[in-house]
Amino acid sequence: MALTDHFNRLTQGISRTSPSVADLSQDIRERFAGCLPRFARLALANRRRRLIVEPEGATAHLFFAVGQEREPIGDFDVAGITPLPGVLFERSRDPGHVTELMLPDTAILTRRVSFPAQVRSNLPQVLRYELDRLSPFQAQDVVFDYQLQGSQRTDRLTLDLALCRRDQVEAWIRRLQEAGSPIDRIVWQGAWPRANLLPLAERPLHRQAWFSVSRLLLIVALLLGMAIMATPVWQKSQMAQSLDAEVRRVRAQAIRVDEVRQELELARQGSTAVLQQKWSQPPILEMLRELTDRLPDDTWIQSLEYNQGQVDLRGESGQATALIAILEQAPGIDGVAFRSPVTQIARTGKERFNISFSFTLQSDQ
Repeated sequence: MALTDHFNRLTQGISRTSPSVADLSQDIRERFAGCLPRFARLALANRRRRLIVEPEGATAHLFFAVGQEREPIGDFDVAGITPLPGVLFERSRDPGHVTELMLPDTAILTRRVSFPAQVRSNLPQVLRYELDRLSPFQAQDVVFDYQLQGSQRTDRLTLDLALCRRDQVEAWIRRLQEAGSPIDRIVWQGAWPRANLLPLAERPLHRQAWFSVSRLLLIVALLLGMAIMATPVWQKSQMAQSLDAEVRRVRAQAIRVDEVRQELELARQGSTAVLQQKWSQPPILEMLRELTDRLPDDTWIQSLEYNQGQVDLRGESGQATALIAILEQAPGIDGVAFRSPVTQIARTGKERFNISFSFTLQSDQ
């Protein structure tokens, strides 16, 4: 069962059968204990022991109860003739014991009554004033308890009223008080949970240790409630952190992919630029063919340098000055000029020249 289901069981079905806040707190603690494992429930049950007194005429049977199990202890009478069992004296020394007076159902008068919803805050007092109308007894002659029924969001309050004549329980209350084990609850066979006919003002006050199982259960219940309320916030926080980590991981991958894409784009641009530059360069072989076809046979080239469309020729020729006009007639060759004066070679009679020109690719090529 989920943690929230256990918590819902703590809060569902809690009906306030009396104006005692202690009873309501005990009801919550019992419901919380029902959510615990079996070994924990048994351990808590051992901490809450009950002495059950069942009257039968002038004699009462005494039982020792732990949880749902009961063990007979002995009998005693209300007049004090039969000696009291010694276990009763443990009640005064052990605050964990609770004494219950279990009446037969024939001693209880029950009926269902209805009141306007406006008397909710004053219901115990209203019942006390109306007892002579609701029963054949006066308020001072009975002990009573009630339990609200159904939804209380209407304009009427419906409740079950149970009462018993005070003279049937007065002697037992006094007898157990004298024995040092005052009665904490007066119930009957078939009573609703948390029923208690004993008036609130007559219930004994128990001194509780600063640290007790009841307080521990209450603290655990509060911590459980806080944990249940904080769990969705914690889960959302964990989910947000997980999503944030995933977003950071995906963002890092996206950045890396973008860097790789940029590197590929730069490589593509570089290769494209190389190809573009290669395509934009005029065909050197075409230029060499033009020079071979047009230069005279008495001309030979010592060096040829090509740089960004500019050509520099060095060599010897029988008629160096005539080379300017010959080269200007070649397609793609422009700006033919001597870079240095022509010099005469005495040994061969030829002229040494240094000519430069620009060579571009023709559109029809």
